[in-house]
Amino acid sequence: MINEILPPWVASAESFGDAPEDSLFPEERPLIARAVDRRRREFVTGRHCARLALGRIGVPPGPIPRGERGAPVWPAGVVGSITHCAGYRAAAVASADEARAVGIDAETHAPLPAEVLPTVASPGEIAALRALDDADAKICWDRILFSAKESVYKVWFPLTRRWLDFSEAVVDIDASGSFSARLLAGDPALGTRVLSGRWVVSDGLIATSIALPRP
Repeated sequence: MINEILPPWVASAESFGDAPEDSLFPEERPLIARAVDRRRREFVTGRHCARLALGRIGVPPGPIPRGERGAPVWPAGVVGSITHCAGYRAAAVASADEARAVGIDAETHAPLPAEVLPTVASPGEIAALRALDDADAKICWDRILFSAKESVYKVWFPLTRRWLDFSEAVVDIDASGSFSARLLAGDPALGTRVLSGRWVVSDGLIATSIALPRP
């Protein structure tokens, strides 16, 4: 699923089940020593997918530590992203010679709780979601918006090392399978205030992606 919305210079791997815990490297085991079972399975399989994706760009398997705010620490010369939701895990990576950042996110294809939407979307975004819903009520547009903003953050943070609030990215969803994000917060490290991404809905899941190429 995730490879459908990534450019050819980004490698990916996904799983609809869970990898065995012994696939972890010894350095990774302490990171989930106190984690609950669900979190352990997400971490193990996310790292498993990441190593598969890294192998597709010629990077040998190795530990993937956890850095600031829980972000994965990639091998030198690599950028990437890991995501997981119920029944799905995926990773996407690229050479830093080709990409400045990659962000992916996966969500269950279900509406956001009513109380969550106003914390994620501006009044203008909510109005746009209503118009999309009028055109196709089978798609959970609010969840796509949420996922797109998660992908935005996963591109933003590795470059800026700063928090980005949901309100600081205005997302415009195109029903054809793309979206754009206009950033109200600027940072020279990002080099742009507009990000372009893609989305897909398949088998009860939503995935979004942003791949920021190196100029």
